[in-house]
Amino acid sequence: MLQTKNISYSYTDGHKAINNISFEIDKGDMAFLLGKNGAGKSTLFLHFNGIYEPDEGEVLIDGKLLKYDKKSLINVRQKVGIVFQNPDDQLFASTVEEDVAFGPLNIGLSQEETEKRVNDALKIVGMLDSSKKPPHHLSGGEKKRVSIAGILAMKPEIMVLDEPTSGLDPKGASDILNLLKELNEEGMTILISTHDVDMVPIFANKVFVMDKGKIIKKGTPEEVFSDIELIRDSNLRLPKIAHLFEILDKEDKLKFSDNYPLTISQARKVIKNYLK
Repeated sequence: MLQTKNISYSYTDGHKAINNISFEIDKGDMAFLLGKNGAGKSTLFLHFNGIYEPDEGEVLIDGKLLKYDKKSLINVRQKVGIVFQNPDDQLFASTVEEDVAFGPLNIGLSQEETEKRVNDALKIVGMLDSSKKPPHHLSGGEKKRVSIAGILAMKPEIMVLDEPTSGLDPKGASDILNLLKELNEEGMTILISTHDVDMVPIFANKVFVMDKGKIIKKGTPEEVFSDIELIRDSNLRLPKIAHLFEILDKEDKLKFSDNYPLTISQARKVIKNYLK
Protein backbone atom coordinates (compact mmCIF):
# COMPACT_ATOMS: atom_id res chain seq x y z
CA MET A 1 0.00 0.00 0.00
CA LEU A 2 2.94 2.30 0.81
CA GLN A 3 6.36 1.54 -0.57
CA THR A 4 9.75 3.14 -1.09
CA LYS A 5 12.44 1.81 -3.39
CA ASN A 6 16.05 2.71 -2.59
CA ILE A 7 15.31 6.30 -1.56
CA SER A 8 18.00 8.62 -0.25
CA TYR A 9 17.81 12.21 0.90
CA SER A 10 20.39 14.79 1.98
CA TYR A 11 19.83 18.18 3.56
CA THR A 12 21.35 21.32 2.10
CA ASP A 13 24.26 21.12 4.56
CA GLY A 14 25.22 17.79 2.99
CA HIS A 15 23.99 15.59 5.85
CA LYS A 16 22.56 12.35 4.40
CA ALA A 17 19.45 11.84 6.53
CA ILE A 18 18.20 8.66 4.83
CA ASN A 19 20.30 6.28 2.81
CA ASN A 20 19.00 3.75 0.24
CA ILE A 21 15.82 2.81 2.11
CA SER A 22 13.42 0.22 0.73
CA PHE A 23 10.31 0.00 2.90
CA GLU A 24 6.73 -1.17 2.60
CA ILE A 25 3.57 -1.54 4.63
CA ASP A 26 0.41 -3.38 3.64
CA LYS A 27 -3.24 -2.47 3.92
CA GLY A 28 -4.48 -2.92 7.48
CA ASP A 29 -1.03 -2.86 9.11
CA MET A 30 -0.41 -1.17 12.42
CA ALA A 31 3.32 -0.74 11.98
CA PHE A 32 5.94 0.92 14.17
CA LEU A 33 9.24 2.50 13.13
CA LEU A 34 11.75 2.40 15.99
CA GLY A 35 14.90 4.44 16.24
CA LYS A 36 16.79 6.82 18.49
CA ASN A 37 16.51 10.58 18.03
CA GLY A 38 18.33 11.54 14.85
CA ALA A 39 17.95 8.11 13.21
CA GLY A 40 16.05 9.64 10.28
CA LYS A 41 12.49 8.62 11.15
CA SER A 42 10.89 12.05 10.67
CA THR A 43 12.75 12.67 7.42
CA LEU A 44 11.57 9.33 6.05
CA PHE A 45 7.98 10.06 7.02
CA LEU A 46 8.00 13.39 5.18
CA HIS A 47 8.58 11.48 1.94
CA PHE A 48 5.37 9.50 2.27
CA ASN A 49 3.04 12.24 1.04
CA GLY A 50 5.46 14.34 -0.95
CA ILE A 51 6.52 16.96 1.59
CA TYR A 52 10.09 15.89 0.72
CA GLU A 53 11.17 14.53 -2.66
CA PRO A 54 13.98 11.96 -2.56
CA ASP A 55 17.33 12.70 -4.20
CA GLU A 56 17.33 9.10 -5.41
CA GLY A 57 14.77 6.29 -5.57
CA GLU A 58 10.98 6.14 -5.76
CA VAL A 59 7.92 6.38 -3.52
CA LEU A 60 4.85 4.35 -4.52
CA ILE A 61 1.29 4.55 -3.19
CA ASP A 62 -0.92 1.58 -4.12
CA GLY A 63 1.74 0.60 -6.62
CA LYS A 64 1.66 3.97 -8.40
CA LEU A 65 4.70 6.20 -8.56
CA LEU A 66 4.33 9.37 -6.48
CA LYS A 67 4.57 12.47 -8.65
CA TYR A 68 5.29 15.96 -7.40
CA ASP A 69 3.04 18.20 -9.48
CA LYS A 70 0.36 20.12 -7.55
CA LYS A 71 -2.58 17.91 -8.58
CA SER A 72 -0.77 14.68 -7.72
CA LEU A 73 0.30 15.99 -4.31
CA ILE A 74 -3.25 17.07 -3.46
CA ASN A 75 -4.47 13.58 -4.33
CA VAL A 76 -1.81 11.74 -2.35
CA ARG A 77 -2.31 13.95 0.72
CA GLN A 78 -5.93 12.87 0.81
CA LYS A 79 -4.79 9.26 0.85
CA VAL A 80 -1.78 9.58 3.20
CA GLY A 81 -2.16 11.88 6.20
CA ILE A 82 0.78 12.86 8.41
CA VAL A 83 0.45 13.93 12.05
CA PHE A 84 3.55 15.84 13.16
CA GLN A 85 5.35 15.24 16.44
CA ASN A 86 4.61 18.73 17.76
CA PRO A 87 0.90 19.58 17.35
CA ASP A 88 1.74 23.29 17.46
CA ASP A 89 3.36 22.79 14.04
CA GLN A 90 -0.01 21.64 12.72
CA LEU A 91 -2.58 23.77 14.56
CA PHE A 92 -2.86 27.40 13.51
CA ALA A 93 -6.52 28.47 13.24
CA SER A 94 -8.41 30.49 15.84
CA THR A 95 -10.73 27.63 16.83
CA VAL A 96 -10.56 23.83 16.84
CA GLU A 97 -13.33 23.46 14.25
CA GLU A 98 -11.67 25.94 11.88
CA ASP A 99 -8.43 24.03 12.16
CA VAL A 100 -10.03 20.68 11.35
CA ALA A 101 -11.99 22.27 8.49
CA PHE A 102 -8.90 23.66 6.77
CA GLY A 103 -8.02 20.52 4.82
CA PRO A 104 -11.50 19.71 3.47
CA LEU A 105 -12.10 23.34 2.45
CA ASN A 106 -8.67 23.50 0.82
CA ILE A 107 -9.56 20.62 -1.53
CA GLY A 108 -12.81 22.29 -2.53
CA LEU A 109 -15.42 20.46 -0.50
CA SER A 110 -18.73 22.20 0.17
CA GLN A 111 -19.42 23.91 3.48
CA GLU A 112 -22.05 21.29 4.27
CA GLU A 113 -19.72 18.34 3.59
CA THR A 114 -16.90 20.05 5.49
CA GLU A 115 -19.05 20.62 8.57
CA LYS A 116 -20.09 16.95 8.52
CA ARG A 117 -16.49 15.80 8.26
CA VAL A 118 -15.38 18.16 11.04
CA ASN A 119 -18.11 16.99 13.40
CA ASP A 120 -17.49 13.32 12.60
CA ALA A 121 -13.72 13.65 13.09
CA LEU A 122 -14.00 15.56 16.37
CA LYS A 123 -16.53 13.04 17.65
CA ILE A 124 -14.17 10.15 16.88
CA VAL A 125 -11.31 11.73 18.85
CA GLY A 126 -13.58 12.87 21.70
CA MET A 127 -13.14 16.60 21.09
CA LEU A 128 -16.54 17.65 19.75
CA ASP A 129 -17.36 19.63 22.92
CA SER A 130 -14.17 21.66 22.39
CA SER A 131 -14.93 22.67 18.80
CA LYS A 132 -15.21 26.40 19.62
CA LYS A 133 -12.08 26.56 21.79
CA PRO A 134 -8.82 28.11 20.63
CA PRO A 135 -6.24 25.33 20.11
CA HIS A 136 -3.67 27.10 22.30
CA HIS A 137 -6.03 26.69 25.29
CA LEU A 138 -5.88 22.89 25.01
CA SER A 139 -3.65 20.42 26.85
CA GLY A 140 -0.93 18.52 25.01
CA GLY A 141 -3.10 15.41 24.72
CA GLU A 142 -6.06 17.42 23.46
CA LYS A 143 -3.88 19.10 20.83
CA LYS A 144 -2.74 15.67 19.65
CA ARG A 145 -6.37 14.60 19.30
CA VAL A 146 -7.24 17.71 17.30
CA SER A 147 -4.24 17.11 15.03
CA ILE A 148 -5.50 13.58 14.41
CA ALA A 149 -9.00 14.93 13.76
CA GLY A 150 -7.59 17.29 11.13
CA ILE A 151 -6.19 14.28 9.28
CA LEU A 152 -9.32 12.18 9.79
CA ALA A 153 -11.41 14.93 8.18
CA MET A 154 -9.50 14.24 4.95
CA LYS A 155 -10.60 10.58 5.13
CA PRO A 156 -7.15 9.11 4.45
CA GLU A 157 -6.46 5.43 3.92
CA ILE A 158 -3.08 5.67 5.68
CA MET A 159 -2.25 7.71 8.78
CA VAL A 160 1.40 8.35 9.57
CA LEU A 161 2.19 9.67 13.05
CA ASP A 162 5.55 10.99 14.20
CA GLU A 163 6.05 10.32 17.94
CA PRO A 164 2.32 10.66 18.78
CA THR A 165 2.86 10.04 22.51
CA SER A 166 5.80 12.44 22.91
CA GLY A 167 5.27 14.79 25.85
CA LEU A 168 2.14 13.03 27.11
CA ASP A 169 1.58 11.52 30.53
CA PRO A 170 1.06 7.72 30.66
CA LYS A 171 -2.74 7.91 30.55
CA GLY A 172 -2.70 10.42 27.70
CA ALA A 173 -0.30 8.23 25.73
CA SER A 174 -2.43 5.15 26.33
CA ASP A 175 -5.59 7.00 25.26
CA ILE A 176 -3.98 8.12 21.98
CA LEU A 177 -2.72 4.62 21.18
CA ASN A 178 -6.05 3.01 21.97
CA LEU A 179 -7.74 5.53 19.68
CA LEU A 180 -5.29 4.65 16.89
CA LYS A 181 -5.90 0.94 17.51
CA GLU A 182 -9.64 1.49 17.11
CA LEU A 183 -9.07 3.33 13.82
CA ASN A 184 -6.86 0.47 12.66
CA GLU A 185 -9.51 -2.11 13.56
CA GLU A 186 -11.99 -0.11 11.48
CA GLY A 187 -9.72 -0.47 8.44
CA MET A 188 -7.22 2.40 8.52
CA THR A 189 -3.55 1.58 7.95
CA ILE A 190 -1.41 3.11 10.71
CA LEU A 191 2.33 3.82 10.79
CA ILE A 192 3.88 5.24 13.97
CA SER A 193 7.44 6.33 14.71
CA THR A 194 8.72 6.13 18.27
CA HIS A 195 11.71 5.35 20.46
CA ASP A 196 9.39 4.18 23.28
CA VAL A 197 9.66 0.41 22.93
CA ASP A 198 7.17 -0.61 25.65
CA MET A 199 4.09 0.27 23.57
CA VAL A 200 5.24 -1.59 20.49
CA PRO A 201 4.48 -5.26 21.38
CA ILE A 202 1.01 -4.29 22.60
CA PHE A 203 -0.12 -2.58 19.40
CA ALA A 204 2.15 -3.50 16.47
CA ASN A 205 1.84 -6.27 13.93
CA LYS A 206 4.98 -5.12 12.08
CA VAL A 207 8.12 -3.37 13.34
CA PHE A 208 11.01 -1.65 11.58
CA VAL A 209 14.24 -0.52 13.25
CA MET A 210 16.08 2.48 11.82
CA ASP A 211 19.57 3.67 12.61
CA LYS A 212 21.87 6.18 10.88
CA GLY A 213 19.43 6.71 8.03
CA LYS A 214 18.93 3.02 7.21
CA ILE A 215 16.37 0.32 7.95
CA ILE A 216 18.42 -2.33 9.73
CA LYS A 217 15.73 -4.77 10.89
CA LYS A 218 12.08 -5.60 10.17
CA GLY A 219 9.62 -8.25 11.29
CA THR A 220 7.07 -9.02 13.98
CA PRO A 221 7.68 -7.63 17.49
CA GLU A 222 8.90 -11.09 18.55
CA GLU A 223 11.35 -11.29 15.63
CA VAL A 224 12.71 -7.79 16.16
CA PHE A 225 13.12 -7.90 19.95
CA SER A 226 14.73 -11.34 19.84
CA ASP A 227 17.77 -9.61 18.28
CA ILE A 228 18.89 -8.12 21.58
CA GLU A 229 22.34 -7.09 20.39
CA LEU A 230 20.93 -5.12 17.44
CA ILE A 231 18.36 -3.40 19.66
CA ARG A 232 21.02 -2.20 22.07
CA ASP A 233 23.49 -1.28 19.34
CA SER A 234 20.72 1.01 17.98
CA ASN A 235 20.55 2.87 21.33
CA LEU A 236 17.18 1.28 22.07
CA ARG A 237 16.27 -1.19 24.77
CA LEU A 238 14.10 -4.23 25.32
CA PRO A 239 10.57 -3.68 26.62
CA LYS A 240 10.70 -3.62 30.42
CA ILE A 241 8.91 -6.97 30.73
CA ALA A 242 11.47 -8.66 28.47
CA HIS A 243 14.34 -6.98 30.32
CA LEU A 244 13.06 -8.36 33.63
CA PHE A 245 12.97 -11.89 32.23
CA GLU A 246 16.44 -11.42 30.76
CA ILE A 247 17.76 -10.54 34.25
CA LEU A 248 15.96 -13.50 35.82
CA ASP A 249 17.47 -15.74 33.17
CA LYS A 250 21.07 -14.50 33.16
CA GLU A 251 21.59 -13.34 36.75
CA ASP A 252 19.21 -15.53 38.75
CA LYS A 253 19.43 -18.59 36.46
CA LEU A 254 15.65 -18.90 36.22
CA LYS A 255 14.95 -20.23 32.74
CA PHE A 256 11.29 -19.45 32.13
CA SER A 257 11.18 -19.89 28.34
CA ASP A 258 13.29 -19.78 25.20
CA ASN A 259 11.89 -16.37 24.20
CA TYR A 260 11.43 -13.49 26.62
CA PRO A 261 7.80 -12.34 26.92
CA LEU A 262 7.15 -8.80 25.69
CA THR A 263 3.83 -7.92 27.37
CA ILE A 264 2.19 -8.44 30.75
CA SER A 265 -0.25 -10.99 29.31
CA GLN A 266 2.60 -12.99 27.77
CA ALA A 267 4.55 -12.82 31.04
CA ARG A 268 1.54 -14.01 33.03
CA LYS A 269 1.19 -17.04 30.78
CA VAL A 270 4.89 -17.90 31.04
CA ILE A 271 4.89 -17.60 34.85
CA LYS A 272 1.75 -19.74 35.22
CA ASN A 273 3.29 -22.44 33.04
CA TYR A 274 6.50 -22.25 35.08
CA LEU A 275 4.64 -22.63 38.38
CA LYS A 276 2.88 -25.74 37.09
